This record gives sequence, structure tokens and C-alpha cells, in this order.
Amino acid sequence: MTNNDILRRIRYALDIHEATIVDICRLGGLELERSSVTSLLKKEEEEGFSACSDLVISSFLDGLIIKNRGHKDNKPAAEEPVAPITNNIVLKKLRIALELKEDGLLEILELAHASITKAKLSALFRKEGHKNYKECGNQFLRSFLKGLTIRYRDQKSTSRPERPEHS
Repeated sequence: MTNNDILRRIRYALDIHEATIVDICRLGGLELERSSVTSLLKKEEEEGFSACSDLVISSFLDGLIIKNRGHKDNKPAAEEPVAPITNNIVLKKLRIALELKEDGLLEILELAHASITKAKLSALFRKEGHKNYKECGNQFLRSFLKGLTIRYRDQKSTSRPERPEHS
């Protein structure tokens, strides 16, 4: 999956507006213009498309963590260089930002009709190079983001109180 696709899917799943993406990226240490966000959210074949760099997606995910959980007190002030963003890192940062435990992750995956054992799920969060580390594939990340959409976006539409019928 491309960074643009990931950004679009997270934005849709969590119902985040473009102005909010600018604010979230700012929290993650990156200043973006709203027009830049608009071009990041376009599809490749659309005019004005701009590729989403690892720095942008990393700043967005870090900002999402800060927005939802607050600043980490013992975080060093110096900026760390951005490592290449993998599906495992996206999954890990979303897990942190949304404060998901193992059961929550499994529920989200079940909503998307994806099943995985607890051991295999745990392997996705291991450090790269660990003997039990497993790479997160594109299809798995797509399923997770689809489950997020069902859980967060569809939940909002079903949680609205129904209007009483007038007789």
C-alpha cells in the first residue's frame, strides 16, 4: 500500500477532515498547508496528486498518537530521523493512537472478516530481526483499516438516536 492510500483510508475510517490532518501533522512536528493535504488525498490519476512521503505519514501517525493520548513526558527534544514506514509501523502506531489491546485488534479484524491467531498477531508487533517477527502484508493492513472503518465510522451512524415517528 502506498502512504497516500494509507492516509486516505485512515482519514475515512476515523472521519478526519483536512484541517484536522493539518493540526495532527503539526502535533507530529510537521507544518503542512491545507492545499498540500488536499493533493495528498487525491488518487494518482487525479490532477494535482502529490506523493505522501514517509516523513508526512510518520508525522501524521505520531500526531494522532499525541492528539489521542497526549505528549510523552520523557520524549527527547531532538528529532529522530524518520525510518522507512512499513505496514508493521503503521499498525503499531495506530494501535498506540487508538489505545487498542489485543482483543480490540482481533475484534476489528473480525469485523473485516479477517482472522489471525494471537501468536501471529503478536509477531506483527515484534522488533524487526526478532526470530518471531512477521512482516505485515498489504492485504492484512487493508483488512485492518476496513475493520477500523466499520468500527469507528459505521458505529457513528448507528449510534445516532432514531427520530420518533409522528402519528
